[in-house]
Amino acid sequence: MKKVKGLILIVLLSIVFLPSCVSVKQGNIGVKRSLGKISEKGLEAGPRWYNPFVSRIIIVPVNTQNLEVNLALPSKEGLNVKAEISILYHVKEDYVTDVVGSIGVDYEETMILPVFRAAAADVTANFMAKDMHTGFRLDIEKAIKVKMMEILGDRGFEIEAVLLKSVQLPPGLYRAIEEKLEAEQDAQRMQFVLQKERQEAERKTIEAAGIRDANKIISEGLTPAIIQYKGIEAYRSLSNSPNTKLIIGQNMQQPLLLQP
Repeated sequence: MKKVKGLILIVLLSIVFLPSCVSVKQGNIGVKRSLGKISEKGLEAGPRWYNPFVSRIIIVPVNTQNLEVNLALPSKEGLNVKAEISILYHVKEDYVTDVVGSIGVDYEETMILPVFRAAAADVTANFMAKDMHTGFRLDIEKAIKVKMMEILGDRGFEIEAVLLKSVQLPPGLYRAIEEKLEAEQDAQRMQFVLQKERQEAERKTIEAAGIRDANKIISEGLTPAIIQYKGIEAYRSLSNSPNTKLIIGQNMQQPLLLQP
């Protein structure tokens, strides 16, 4: 009988204490709440025992979290630009108990998202819609992050990055941007063609100037005596040919017939 009572007692104790142990994993901090009161110090990784009738351990991740948001962002010209955005953040370890006590476990919905929406609207309202699709995207991301940290930094959150993953411009604006890019490419192409034509014109001008200068030098150097001498040399070369030649030269009273 005593053995049965002992066994029953062990079973009862097991039922009471088995649910009273929780394992806090690496990258998390446990926050103990006893009778509605939050403990000042967080529980680090490892097994933690507690009384389930009066206490509860809340697990809060302190590693990097990715909060994805689909939002319509206002632009400077009054358009709404649909965007898919990732917010990379983490809860600061020293502020975990304060976050749970003052904000609660739903801090993403209660704190982070409202602050993000307000900061994003304030920043993008200063940019044109096309800027969100060009090189200004990085400036927009940094500006939103800075605005969020102004509010969330002292509340126990660290915003690591705000990333505009995809931006969907209004159809008319998107087509206008494409047309502008095509016009810029055509202008650059035409500029290249004009530059090539100018280079070709310069080349021809230099070539013509060279031919002109060469002819000028040759004409200045051809005196009557040199021309006569060159003629004699030509006749001498022709006389060595085995064929019969008839030569009609300038200032010759009659043709000259050469036979081999």
